[in-house]
Amino acid sequence: MDKKKPSFPLSTVIQDFIKLESVGGILLLIVSVIALVIANSPLSHLYNAFLEMTVSVQFGSLIISKPLLLWINDGLMAVFFFLIGLEVKREVLEGELSSFSQVILPAIGALGGMIVPAAIYFWINWNDPVALNGWAIPVATDIAFALALLGVFSRRVPVALKVFLLTLAIFDDLAAIVIIAIFYSGDLSMNALSVGMAAFVVGIIMNRVGVTRTSFYLFLGVICWVAILKSGVHATLAGVLIAFCIPIRDKEGASPLRDLEHNLHGVVAYIILPLFAFANAGLTVLQVSVVDIVNPMTLGVVLGLVVGKPLGILIFVGAAVFLRLARLPNNVTWAQLFGVALACGIGFTMSLFIAGLAFEHGHGAGASGFSADRLGILIGSILSAIAAYIVLRMSLPKTESCD
Repeated sequence: MDKKKPSFPLSTVIQDFIKLESVGGILLLIVSVIALVIANSPLSHLYNAFLEMTVSVQFGSLIISKPLLLWINDGLMAVFFFLIGLEVKREVLEGELSSFSQVILPAIGALGGMIVPAAIYFWINWNDPVALNGWAIPVATDIAFALALLGVFSRRVPVALKVFLLTLAIFDDLAAIVIIAIFYSGDLSMNALSVGMAAFVVGIIMNRVGVTRTSFYLFLGVICWVAILKSGVHATLAGVLIAFCIPIRDKEGASPLRDLEHNLHGVVAYIILPLFAFANAGLTVLQVSVVDIVNPMTLGVVLGLVVGKPLGILIFVGAAVFLRLARLPNNVTWAQLFGVALACGIGFTMSLFIAGLAFEHGHGAGASGFSADRLGILIGSILSAIAAYIVLRMSLPKTESCD
């Protein structure tokens, strides 16, 4: 595979990505508020009926019939994970993940940001085997919301701090993919899984022999998605597998992967993720009581996001710097790093996605467990955003950064 370096400046790529994700984060916030308002209004029955509406697709004897909510979570979110796969591949081959010295600190921080919140959730819910299915919920970071928060401070944020957050979020996404594959898959159908893996192998062969037309890979992706959906492994993983097959460069030096990534960013940021947020953020909060807030599942998610996420990142990053395994990025202070670590506690989209897998796909918690975790996600993400804003406002330079 050609590893020719891209012709576009790294800073331009980062700024364009942050601008798009920041606007997307603001849109996510607006849509989530709308969903909450509708779910707590006389229109709530229409909201629920809309999401429970059965949608069926049939090709001969092959029938896929699911509620609209699961078409969004299993289908449209596969496109989101496809985009993640494209971003990860590009970063590994040509971007921030191509240099060990650049990735070691955020990688270590991401590890701490997963271990500590999961441990807190386990500690609070250790005696409830059903609740323990949600252990992975507070390990996630919503990069769109986190970058939208950084966007409030515009050019006062050092580029190195933005790169740290982006790289850490990539490792978070990779971890989420592994967690979903290992812990949130149902009973396996080896025949269907074999078809999905065969599609993946065909994609790799196409890459190696020089096929660069992305339409061929997208058609293969549909086959892979249907097969993995039927296999019991979560269907969104098909998006990641096919993304890894997309060529990074063609013979002329153009990037089919980069073009596809660029074309998908707007669709994902402005349509797919807002639709996912609308479908999953509609929690009935009018009847929420103190008892609901101190529910162990709710507390586990809140404390995991607000306390565990930043604490884990700072402890592991601090240890890496103390042991001289890595050093703090240029022009970045510990206070600013603390602010970004708090922003990583905004789990929202990915946390909601994992919560749906934990309590909707055969783990037996039912709607009550899912609601408790959704309440925790909303409270934890809001508190993390407020704390991050306060710390960043106090720690960032008062004038625009020039790095």
